[in-house]
Amino acid sequence: MSIDLDAVVAIDVHTHAEVGRSGEDGLKPEWRAAAKRYFGEDATPTVDDVATYYRARKLAAVVFTVDAETVTGRASAPNEEIAAAAAANDDVLIPFASIDPHRANAAEAVERLVRDHGVRGFKFHPNIQAFFPNDRAFYPVYEAIEAAGVPALFHTGHSGIGTGLPGGGGIRLKYSNPMHVDDVAVDFPRLQIVLAHPSFPWQDEAISVALHKQQVYIDLSGWSPKYFPQQLVRYANTQLRDRVLFGSDYPLITPDRWLADFERADFKDEVRPLILKENAIRLLQLR
Repeated sequence: MSIDLDAVVAIDVHTHAEVGRSGEDGLKPEWRAAAKRYFGEDATPTVDDVATYYRARKLAAVVFTVDAETVTGRASAPNEEIAAAAAANDDVLIPFASIDPHRANAAEAVERLVRDHGVRGFKFHPNIQAFFPNDRAFYPVYEAIEAAGVPALFHTGHSGIGTGLPGGGGIRLKYSNPMHVDDVAVDFPRLQIVLAHPSFPWQDEAISVALHKQQVYIDLSGWSPKYFPQQLVRYANTQLRDRVLFGSDYPLITPDRWLADFERADFKDEVRPLILKENAIRLLQLR
């Protein structure tokens, strides 16, 4: 990996390759439309688009897709494509993969993607993938991730995908309570875990899990910093200062908007570099 850690402004730990090069889109069309209305963004970048966008801004980015084919019946951007593009753009991209946990070969896929494709972590979206993270049926997947020594990132809290649709488009919010991930942290104490997003309506639960479990981080993606709950900012400035991460949720929220609002948010000057870069460097073992 050739990221110039001194030259990049920040490391965004949460970006999406929304579609594959051949047009694969893992979201149902009505979900995609609802997300665009909710976030007010209309971009559907490929992994190549993400590389170009972030390089122009002197930012590095963790990039992934969401594989939920069991639920959606739709193929997402291939993990192998994302990993290959990250290898070709390793000055700016860090590849994560997404594996539908319902797949019979999910644990084997983890091993293969790390071994053969250089994947550096795994993204789960319990709402879209329709599973409780603490369901022991999926523990072989976490065992493989823990053995590989890479992080697991879980969507937590509200989902803009499905918001405003009748019945939320069939997406159930109950799967994304961070307390379900607390069990995973207990049962896999060597597994580095990221709770993605301010976890509305379970923000206090997410803070508690991260405070209690030293291998648990929180990424700040999916919200503008000007809307962060007060208690999240308070703990990011104090007890969780070494485990809070910059994430945008690009393209749903752009890093331009996020970083501009972060400049005006109530974070301590000495904490800002930790959130923007240093905590991610340590989590992702970039040096």
